[in-house]
Amino acid sequence: MKPMFLPDVENKPQPSPWATAIESMRRMNREYPQIWHLFAFKPAATEHLARFTQAILRENAPLSPGLRELIAAYTSGRNNCPF
Repeated sequence: MKPMFLPDVENKPQPSPWATAIESMRRMNREYPQIWHLFAFKPAATEHLARFTQAILRENAPLSPGLRELIAAYTSGRNNCPF
């Protein structure tokens, strides 16, 4: 995996589930979304983003959760960003 543009963020994770997930993926030699590094760098701030994302994707809305996931995956693909 290519290094991030923010090496201090990538190399200074705080204890968190995100840091654990990164380490697990590295041990298995698997790729993972690099935004996880930002989540591990500032886990307290990430909690708000995670709740926001889940609310947008899962709460009642005119579009089903599956369709919202599909739109997010399509958008990520168009941006060359692994979903």
